[in-house]
Amino acid sequence: MTAGERSEPDTGTPELVRHRPWSRQQRSRVLWPVVGLVVAASCALVVVGLGAGDLSDGAVATATVLALVPVVLVVGAFLWLDRWEPEPGRTLIAAFLWGAGGATLGAVTVNSVVAVAYGDVTSSVVSAPLSEEAFKGAFLVAMLVWRRRELDGAVDGIVYAGLVAAGFAFVENILYLARAFDADAADGYAVFVVRGLMSPFAHPLFTVFIGVAVGMAARRRRRARRLLPLLGYLLAVGLHALWNASALWDDGADFFLVYVVFMVPVFAAMLGLALWQRRRERRTVAAQLGGLVAAGWVPWYEADLLSTLRSRRRWVRSARAGHGRRAARAVRAYQVAVTELAFVTARIEHGAAGPHAALWRAEVLASVSETRAAAAAATS
Repeated sequence: MTAGERSEPDTGTPELVRHRPWSRQQRSRVLWPVVGLVVAASCALVVVGLGAGDLSDGAVATATVLALVPVVLVVGAFLWLDRWEPEPGRTLIAAFLWGAGGATLGAVTVNSVVAVAYGDVTSSVVSAPLSEEAFKGAFLVAMLVWRRRELDGAVDGIVYAGLVAAGFAFVENILYLARAFDADAADGYAVFVVRGLMSPFAHPLFTVFIGVAVGMAARRRRRARRLLPLLGYLLAVGLHALWNASALWDDGADFFLVYVVFMVPVFAAMLGLALWQRRRERRTVAAQLGGLVAAGWVPWYEADLLSTLRSRRRWVRSARAGHGRRAARAVRAYQVAVTELAFVTARIEHGAAGPHAALWRAEVLASVSETRAAAAAATS
């Protein structure tokens, strides 16, 4: 893609390339994403300020530090899953900040109104699952409508859902922990054990249902793109409602029964699905490499180096050892470009790339050529 072109929002077909003045191109690529990130971060600060403004500074500080523990675990797990074709860093940050800011502010507002009108139980069991999953899922639906090319399947949907939910849980944990520590330190650590150690993946588990549905919808025709996200949303709401209801039952043993009998198996099943989908990505790349070599897009002697994560890591380590970090980054960028080409080619073969598939593949091919030239220059 040349400097005078930009990608238009994806409204169901791959992006159309149009010439734009440089200043408007910069505003689209830099200014508006930055504005969006600032707004999302500001929303997160508003939520924390409203929820913890009357609490002691010590309680808020302790809560923030402890809330970081599950965030590091959860975000690290989703980034580990996203290794074949890493998603753009700025989009992942936007997902996290939307969860921490826009989604939390919207959900807190709705839940507070419902709590005043209908009581805390209705807010927790009905309003919270409906509103929180709707606000978290809004980011994923927006990706499906305007950035569908970024979604190569269920793994990408899982990763974005996980980052959105991790941001939401981070701010929510600060509020819960700060209130508990402000009352009593023992209560604070008890809340941390339940929310930070026993169930750090609770919010991600709920929203991942929407992520899987959106990732699958991105590779299917228009009708499926409407129905699958709704199905994922309903499943997320149902699981979320069961989790919140179990915490309100009189007997605390019921909560642990739901946790052990229901939540843990669902989490294990979703983990298995995520790993299976990641292996599917590996098989897709391996299956497409032969065709990419035959078309002359990838040299034959690089096929083995690109076929597994282990061989890719060895290639990157070799480039770093022989030529430094810049060379390692260049090789990694080339590997990602080839992966994207394999995914695009697979979508074209399955008729899921839309009417502008040739243009889309031409753009990815240009990226492959550019990154390969940069990698060759860096390692020569």
